[in-house]
Formats: sequence, C-alpha cells, structure tokens
Amino acid sequence: MSDTDPQVLMRSIIQRIATGPELSKDISQQEAERGMRTILDGNAHPVQAAIFLIALRMKRETDDEMRGVLDALLAVTQSVTAEVDEVVDISDPYDGYNRTLPAAPFLPAVLAACGVPAITQGVASMGPKYGCTHRRVLSAAGAAVDLPVQQAAQRLSDPRIGWAYVDQSKFCPALHALTDLRTLVVKRPVLTTIETSLRPISGKRKTHLVSGYVHKPYPRIYALLARHAGFDSALLVRGVEGGIIPSLRQAGKGYAFHDKGEEQDFEINPESLGIAQTTRGVPLPADLPQAARPGDDIAIAVDIDAMGRAAARAGIAALEGVDGPVRDSLILSGALCLHHLRRFPTLSAAANAVRAVLDNGAALARLHAGAV
Repeated sequence: MSDTDPQVLMRSIIQRIATGPELSKDISQQEAERGMRTILDGNAHPVQAAIFLIALRMKRETDDEMRGVLDALLAVTQSVTAEVDEVVDISDPYDGYNRTLPAAPFLPAVLAACGVPAITQGVASMGPKYGCTHRRVLSAAGAAVDLPVQQAAQRLSDPRIGWAYVDQSKFCPALHALTDLRTLVVKRPVLTTIETSLRPISGKRKTHLVSGYVHKPYPRIYALLARHAGFDSALLVRGVEGGIIPSLRQAGKGYAFHDKGEEQDFEINPESLGIAQTTRGVPLPADLPQAARPGDDIAIAVDIDAMGRAAARAGIAALEGVDGPVRDSLILSGALCLHHLRRFPTLSAAANAVRAVLDNGAALARLHAGAV
C-alpha cells in the first residue's frame, strides 16, 4: 500500500500519538494536516477520528500539530473577501455561555454603527458546555443566522447594516459534520482551540480577530494560530466564561498584536471607563426555567432556548438605551475593539463613541437592519 493510503496514514499517526503519557510521539505539521484532512474528507473510520482527536489532546498538541490541523480546516473553509477595507471577526467560544447572559452577540451591530464592519460566527449548540451561543441569541432577536457566506459578506458593505452572523455549517460544513463525533469524544479536542481562527470573511486590506480566553497558556497559542491563519491583528481578552467581554467589576488582562507581530499584554480597568458593576458578567434571570441534564458535570441545568430569548431581550433593551450590565459590557468590549483598531487615541474616547451609538439608536437600527 502507498503511504498516502488513508488507512495506512491514520494507523501510522495513531501508533505514534496514542502510546501513553511517556511514549507518545509528536507528529509533523504536514502529518497533522494530512490526518485531519483525512477525517474531514470522510476517509477515516469514526473510531480512528476520535482517537486522533483525543490522543492529540491527551499528549498535548505541539505548535506544529495545531498549525497542521488549522491548515486542514482552512483548506475546506469557504472564505470570502468583503467589499470593505477592514473586517473585525468576533469569535466567542462555540460552546456558548451557561453562567451569564451573553452580551457579545450584539457587539457587531455596535461596531457597525461606529463605522467598523464586523462579523460574528458560531453554531447552534456545541459541547462540552452546550451553552447559549451567538446563533441562539441573534435568532431570538430576529437576526439572519443562516446566510450563505457570500450574502453575509455583502451585508458588510451595505451602509444600512455593516455586520453579519455566519454559521459554521455554512462556511465549513466538513467541520460542522463532526459535531456528533465531538459530542461522543466529550473532552475539548484541538478543534475547539482552532475553529475560532478560520476567517470566513476578510477585508480587502486587513482582517482582525477578536477572541477570548481563560487559561494563561492560551494567549500565545491563539496569537500563533491567528497569525498562521492570516489575521493582520488580534485582540485576545481574558473574558467571562472565556468570551470576549472582560469582568465588569475588577481589573483584567488582555493581549494584542498588530501587523502580524508578537503579542503584547495590557491591563483592562472597567472603572477607568466609569463602569462599576457588582457582578463579573450579566447575571442570569432568577426566573430562568431549568432543564434536566443528568450525568453532565459541565453543562449547567438551565433551559438554553429560554436563556437565548432572555439574552435577546436584554441586548435589545441595552441598544434601546437601558442602563445595566449588558450596556456596560458593550461599552467595555466595544471600546477595546475601537482602541485596538486605532480608531481612537484613548480607551475613554472609544467608550464615548460606543455610548453615543447606544444613546442615539444607531446600533439598534443596525441590529434591525440585519433582520431576516
């Protein structure tokens, strides 16, 4: 058999990466790409695919292995260049939120109102949290969530809209087809780390990634992947539930790079922008219905559909000018984005620009213009 035979390739890779904590060996970037591409093309047995993902995770993926898997995913991703100079790609965790109401789904409309074309991406549901995702919130708010990638890109140059949601099922159906397999794997595979860097819609001049993290090793990894994927800059925030919005009640940290350079850390102080909430994020409503999830220690027992509707109501209220943690979340995250893009010389000036589009209804108009 040729060494390009899918079964020979997968057998060789698994023999090396799945031999225990002391004897497992790393594979090359090219081998990681070929192994992942074999899975995406449907040429690997599901058992082999699961072993590939969990064995990489258990031995801990190398930089080259992550680059290789990313190369395989980029090769099957539909990527479109929008008719705008710059695009901000907001990539919150695909498995969503289950301890706080997500405000980030409304950030693209806010940025669009500030003159910055923006997208957000995601899925309906993903493990291990199976939380409330951007798709669920935006769908509940009446926004279009099933646009083909080309149509989503066209919305960025529409002067009435300027933002779009794009679903993984549209821009990378081969990866989305692995959702059930990922559920069976249970633990977070390397795909969880990489899928936020796929860049489905780019700007003619520059494309910027905005993403979040929790654990200290990840800013370096996310920055490495963002550069490899071709992002011109990245803003990485230590956010609530791993999202892009930092704590509203205490100082935090973030990392950023520009022009594909090395990432640098910076401090985030919400009080400097006049934000002084008593909670880290947007609290769940006390009357949110519960949902039984027996045997699951990660997913919180709340009704995710009801949570999506509650987040939609809270987000629309914030865009209508209602004070509270959702509004403050959008001010803080929006200011970080605008300042990162060097649209304003200070974070305070950027925050004032966000407040203006919340107060004058411009952000709300962008949200409604993005309706189905």
